[in-house]
Amino acid sequence: MVLVTAKSRYPICFDCQKGDLQGEVKDPVFKKLFDIPDNYYVESMFLRSIKINYLKYGKLTDRQIEFFIKAVDKMNKEKSSPAN
Repeated sequence: MVLVTAKSRYPICFDCQKGDLQGEVKDPVFKKLFDIPDNYYVESMFLRSIKINYLKYGKLTDRQIEFFIKAVDKMNKEKSSPAN
C-alpha cells in the first residue's frame, strides 16, 4: 500500500523504487547527506526522488539539497517528539 496525498500525483511504493535507489555515492558530501535511516526513504517519496535524481545525474541543485535537508530535519523532529 502507498499513502496518497494531494501532493503526490503519481504515488510509487518504496519496493517499486528500491532498485533505483541502489547505487554507489562516491562524493563524501552526498554520501553523508544520503546516510539517513531507510524508513525515511520508505515514508517519503520526495526523499527517494532526490536520491534517484542524484544517482541518475550525478549532481543536485542547491535548492534540492536545501529541501532534502529540511525534509530530513522535519522527520527527525517528528520522530523525536513525544506522541500526543
